[in-house]
Amino acid sequence: CSTIVRCRACRTYINPFVHFVDSKKWKCNLCYRVNELPDEFQYDPVSKTYGDVTRRPEVRSSTIEFIAPSEYMLRPPQPAIYLFLLDVSNIAVQSGYLNTVCDTLMEHLDNLPGDVRTQVGFITFSSTVNFYHLAEGFNQPHEITVLDIDDVFLPCPDNLLVNLKECRELIKELLLQLPKRFSGVHEPKSALGAALQAAFKLMGPSGGRVTVFQACLPNWGPGALQSREDPNNRSSKEVTHLGPATDFYKRLALECSGQQIAVDLFLMNSQYSDLATLSGISKFSGGCIHHFPLFNQGKAQQVESFKKCFERYLTRKIGFEAVMRVRCTRGLAIHTFHGNFFVRSTDLLSLPNINPDAGFGMQIVHEESLSDLRSVCFQAALLCQSTEILYSADVQCMVGLLAKMAVDRSLTASVADARDALINATVDVLCAFKVAQNLPSGLTGQVVAPQNLALLPLYISALLKHPAFRVGTSTRLDDRVFAMCEMKSLPLDQLIRLDSRSIFLLDCGTQILIFVGTNAQPNIVTGVFGVPSVNDIPDLFFTLQNTGTPESEALHAFIEGLNDEKPFAASIQIIRDSSSYRSQFTEKLIEDRADNSLSYYEFLQHLRCQVK
Repeated sequence: CSTIVRCRACRTYINPFVHFVDSKKWKCNLCYRVNELPDEFQYDPVSKTYGDVTRRPEVRSSTIEFIAPSEYMLRPPQPAIYLFLLDVSNIAVQSGYLNTVCDTLMEHLDNLPGDVRTQVGFITFSSTVNFYHLAEGFNQPHEITVLDIDDVFLPCPDNLLVNLKECRELIKELLLQLPKRFSGVHEPKSALGAALQAAFKLMGPSGGRVTVFQACLPNWGPGALQSREDPNNRSSKEVTHLGPATDFYKRLALECSGQQIAVDLFLMNSQYSDLATLSGISKFSGGCIHHFPLFNQGKAQQVESFKKCFERYLTRKIGFEAVMRVRCTRGLAIHTFHGNFFVRSTDLLSLPNINPDAGFGMQIVHEESLSDLRSVCFQAALLCQSTEILYSADVQCMVGLLAKMAVDRSLTASVADARDALINATVDVLCAFKVAQNLPSGLTGQVVAPQNLALLPLYISALLKHPAFRVGTSTRLDDRVFAMCEMKSLPLDQLIRLDSRSIFLLDCGTQILIFVGTNAQPNIVTGVFGVPSVNDIPDLFFTLQNTGTPESEALHAFIEGLNDEKPFAASIQIIRDSSSYRSQFTEKLIEDRADNSLSYYEFLQHLRCQVK
């Protein structure tokens, strides 16, 4: 169902607790309005049947994910951007935390969530703020120091945030150098406020995650604090100074939240650091706080505990630019939310970052009597950006849908328009991937696509040679109309010519390829190839032994008949459907030109020219 079904009154998403009045209407379980069901909701994508709306995934599961359409987004998904702020004051250096952080980060650089657009950057600070210029052509990272911390600025417009994939070696070199670079520094001042202001200016246009490591009380520049704790008063019944000493960090956090920046704080302090005040930077920006008091690199157990925490932090899933809304049954209302966020409206939370370890609480108040109700319901809806959508697209499903759409275009316009639409759809997908991966324009060579969509051009090229859409004089009108009728009505599994239950032989002249479907009958697989199942066929399998079974004898006789007509016997390669070498078989099905259709190579060249 392409429509996300929601209540027209309260906007609740359809769920297992709604009541179906009939097959065309449903009653909201929160506001009790009766809503119409779209016709396409009658189809169950799991069982591939029509009629029973209660079998839909939205109705069977209380937790479900939708790929949100463009109207749910304020802007296209941004790359994952990670900025690390490192305290290098005297106390921080003495704790030795920098060695552990740099070693752990270097070990897990490749595990940071994101795609090939992922960017990282680094800022160190003490009495000054140090930026690191990591241009791709540099042999060494360049450190740029800003002395004016009262009015901090970005010293250069580019390469302070760099592509992780392109500058990986330079980043690793920086991580190796940082602990040595500051090992002899004895600077007691810590300008955290200025470093955070710099981070805000650097990440404002794109958003992302700022990770702060702080080891002492920020005592220099904007946001400077003074010690408020008196150890002699710790036994007092009335605990003081639980609130912030200044609203500097809260105000900066709200500005960060407005630009989709979350700030996470790792406090590695050996003395009082006024976490009551510093915590505001994370509380109101949707970040998280980790505290490792009295951290010292010499304490092996403490270091191990921190490493495990930091490893989890670096590699866990993350969502960007999220909002969460909680709805409840009529008669109840949300009074207060608890957690790290900014409340955008009475029931809407702004979450620049979201992760599996974040928790939220809420207080509920009664606005009406609930005496007539047997139960009440709550629904939490989280909208966030993920970088994994391109990599989860089902290419066969896409091609099946495009084929049916092309039939409609042929009938309402022309076959030529349908062919152009198929090509344009392919170009649009490849262009979107190129933009998403931040690939340079004018890229020459091969057509670039994510692995799961690598066969999309091949499938579209094959569709263009299908009797329904091919051009030329060889296709009779009745044959074309019948092909269109089949294309329009057959389910996807029947439109795919390679039946997964079958075994195919393709004679390529000097080579014979045997393609084994995933669901081929086990007794046939054992009889022909001498293995228990399809999955036991190796990726590289070039030997076809005669096992003595009737199936094996028949196959060998057939191959011998093919080879009798050749000057030399063709080599044999056996390819299972799930093998990484599957394309060696499928690409040969559409290699040659057919009528006026382009060959696969020519089609790729045409696509390459179209993808700007």
